[in-house]
Amino acid sequence: MTGIDPVICFFIFGIAAGLARADLRLPGAIYEFVSTVLLLAIGLKGGVELARDTGGMPLVELAGVLSIGLLLPLPVFAIARMIGRLSRADSASLAAHYGSVSVGTFAVVMGYLTTRGIPYEARAPVWVVLLEVPAILVGILLARGISKDVAWDKLARELLLGRSIVLLLGGLAIGWVSGPEGTQSIQPFFFGLFKGILSLFLLEMGLIAASHLPTLRRHGLFIAGFGLVMPLLGAGVGILVGLLLGLSTGGTTVLATLAASASYIAAPAAIRTAVPEANPALSLTASLAVTFPFNIIFGIPLYQQLAVSLHG
Repeated sequence: MTGIDPVICFFIFGIAAGLARADLRLPGAIYEFVSTVLLLAIGLKGGVELARDTGGMPLVELAGVLSIGLLLPLPVFAIARMIGRLSRADSASLAAHYGSVSVGTFAVVMGYLTTRGIPYEARAPVWVVLLEVPAILVGILLARGISKDVAWDKLARELLLGRSIVLLLGGLAIGWVSGPEGTQSIQPFFFGLFKGILSLFLLEMGLIAASHLPTLRRHGLFIAGFGLVMPLLGAGVGILVGLLLGLSTGGTTVLATLAASASYIAAPAAIRTAVPEANPALSLTASLAVTFPFNIIFGIPLYQQLAVSLHG
């Protein structure tokens, strides 16, 4: 009998401790350290693999991945507006969050596939970068249109020089320039301890998710239903694009997981700047308290099985 992945157990433990109101929380500095190491490790791993793979990213793949980030926010906005009866600002905020991606979810799917020996495209970390920004811009346009009221220069700086993007791209560049041999001395820390670092990150994410659960009582069943339906819709889009692009089974799983995820770092910061009237509790509750746990516990295995079945 195969037990539950201990990484997932850490997340469930965090939720249980949070719901029980246990005196448990990672100090802010420790959480910053853990998330920094995690992002750099993801970037480094991708950069090392890119150094081995000189094929580069085909233009059709670039266009396919970007199309997910540009088009996925549109049905999200429509569902929130027409079915949820949310305001234009709140609907656009949800569109930005669910069109963008979760780096934490990406880290978990990487660990899931690596543990099972399932290969995936070396350039997968680049997909994260390609998917994170476009959907946020589309969400802002849905809320504002081309408006002079938006401080586009400040917003562009926040998006392109945001912490997650900078650390991912920095790690990619270092891993690519140094290559497998050059990074050998740091691999025990960044690669060998990856699952341990990920476990601590998910423990904190479980505590944060639990803290957002009470919001569901205030905003009804729509947010809960939305947070469960949207990842399935996004995963379907990701699998379809992965199959059309001819990605491997592992690559299709990764792309499906990214399309199914929702941002809880870059999108909240950008929406707070550009659409301050949007209620952040709605988007964060849906993404962190519903979608993130669903993807971590149930979604990733489901998307992997679907990818295997459809690849034949």
